[in-house]
Amino acid sequence: MENILTRVSIMLIPALLAVMIHEVSHGYIAQYFGDPTARLLGRLTLNPFKHLDPLGVAALMVFGFGWAKPVPVNVQNLNAPRRDMIWISLGGPLANLALAALSALVLRGLVATGHFFHGEWFLFIFKPVLFMAGFSLYINVLLAVFNLLPVPPLDGGKILAGLLPYRQASLVAKLEPFGFVIVILLVFLPGFGNWF
Repeated sequence: MENILTRVSIMLIPALLAVMIHEVSHGYIAQYFGDPTARLLGRLTLNPFKHLDPLGVAALMVFGFGWAKPVPVNVQNLNAPRRDMIWISLGGPLANLALAALSALVLRGLVATGHFFHGEWFLFIFKPVLFMAGFSLYINVLLAVFNLLPVPPLDGGKILAGLLPYRQASLVAKLEPFGFVIVILLVFLPGFGNWF
């Protein structure tokens, strides 16, 4: 029981930050391209209760992947919907990669610092922060790569639809109702699922 509580406490902050920054980035880029929907709905915030899907958080803790409530985008407010949706969709994964890079720098700094300090008080603070930085690196890379899979409703599916000609893009869009099932099958597929 203690191990589970320790694991959850170490994973919770980096996981929440990763999914919130991902969604807020979509919202800010949508606003930049002319759609204020996320701002008007109060989604441009780091308040976790505005973004969290309880089932998605539970999946993140148990399976190592999860989701937040998607930030709504009204394509009618965009000047060039196909082009703009590519950038809006890229926003989340790019934000996760930026957080992963920051986590890697923190991790490197902590490891370097750890060589100089060995006191019990230092280890008491150092180890949990080290594990949090390590998990932050892992979860942000995972979210970025996973969301770039070219399967709707993932970001990669929206990017693919924006890059394809209209006819092929409409075929990709028709997969969206089945996208969640496809994603689950991919995650648990032997071999492929081991990457996640």
